[in-house]
Amino acid sequence: MRNLLANIPLWSAVIALVTAQAVKPILYYAVERKWDWRRSYTTGGMPSSHTATTIALTVSTAIIEGLGSTAFAICAVLSLVIMNDATNVRLETGKQAKIINEWSEYLAEIFHNGPFSEQNLKTMIGHSSLQVFAGFIWGLIIGFAVTMTLK
Repeated sequence: MRNLLANIPLWSAVIALVTAQAVKPILYYAVERKWDWRRSYTTGGMPSSHTATTIALTVSTAIIEGLGSTAFAICAVLSLVIMNDATNVRLETGKQAKIINEWSEYLAEIFHNGPFSEQNLKTMIGHSSLQVFAGFIWGLIIGFAVTMTLK
């Protein structure tokens, strides 16, 4: 248990995740002028907490293990996969969910609560390139700060 609690890259990743999620409702309020606390525990939005988490893990691992380590290589590749998934796969899935939800509402009106039942799909699951970039910067800062503080 002591080794787990002393794992600086893990702490960097967890702190990046928690702080990125915590800042989402604040940034949403700054832009939309309304509070949505659900943003603190759902996917999507600014910044990308998935990106921040993996980048913090990667930065911390690079500092502790070195750029030539296998652990750094694994973290770096994982980060690239996560960022690609967020900006491509999950963003497109969210766009498709939005269209399906619109069609669901239309079909629900046609069937008037008959055999068709409307089920909303989650539309905010991916990230724009800006949101992923913000998560990248957040992860760099948190990963470096936590590692240098705890090292």
